Amino acid sequence: MRSLPEMPAMSDRVLVTGGTGKTGRLVAEQLAVRGVDARTATRHPASADQVRFDWDDATTHGLALDGVTSVYLVAPTDRTEQLPVMRPFLDQAVARVPGRLVLLSASSLAEGGPMMGEVHAWLHAHAPRWTVLRPSWFMQNFTTQHLPSIINEGCIYSATRDGRVPFIDAADIAAVAVEALTNPTLASDDHVLTGPEALTYDEVAKAITEASGRPVRHCRLSVEELAARYAGFGIPHHYASLLAGIDEAIANGAEDRTTMEVRQITGRAGNDLANFLASQRASLVGV
Repeated sequence: MRSLPEMPAMSDRVLVTGGTGKTGRLVAEQLAVRGVDARTATRHPASADQVRFDWDDATTHGLALDGVTSVYLVAPTDRTEQLPVMRPFLDQAVARVPGRLVLLSASSLAEGGPMMGEVHAWLHAHAPRWTVLRPSWFMQNFTTQHLPSIINEGCIYSATRDGRVPFIDAADIAAVAVEALTNPTLASDDHVLTGPEALTYDEVAKAITEASGRPVRHCRLSVEELAARYAGFGIPHHYASLLAGIDEAIANGAEDRTTMEVRQITGRAGNDLANFLASQRASLVGV
């Protein structure tokens, strides 16, 4: 795809939605290192570099976009249909933002598919400059949602059977996002982002055991058992079934591939799981 012409020089100000999340926080930090003004969008701003923003409150959208040259888009996670609530903001962003709209989606969600796939298709149809990041599963999942069962039960629960996943470090996703947000010559496109190796959950459990010194195993569940486990955490049944179905797709090989997108866009190799786990040893041993 042909690169777009460079835009006139201007002072960069990037609005980072989801700015306190796994990737948004890192995007803001990496932008600041580059000397770019990163404005974090949050419901409860607590500092000068934050602005009040709520997907459900259109009165917050205009002020958040003032002076913004690019936007990092993290869809709301409390629903399975993101486009209807994002559309009012996206309409304003396309009209007011001269640079790129960068959407965080997922490798499992193709353009036009459910959830962020619908937002992906909308951006392709309406935004002059856009990038959709489609990362595989985050390495950080093992130091967040999986961490309680790792520490308390020595288990990682999944319905992936022997399916492989090319887990990616959120810092590498953020590095690609920053490049997309600040490089006007990058062509509009979507990018499937992965780590350097695809691993089974059995192999991940072994790697965590080696990194932490505590025995950890992969506790295999059926899709139905996993959906019930999610529902037990308070996740709505429809969404719990959708999430468990993603594990079934992994079991059938949907995530068994690696790409070179991180290296091609950032100029450096992505982090591997062993290095990531070594850096997180204190969390994994419960210190």
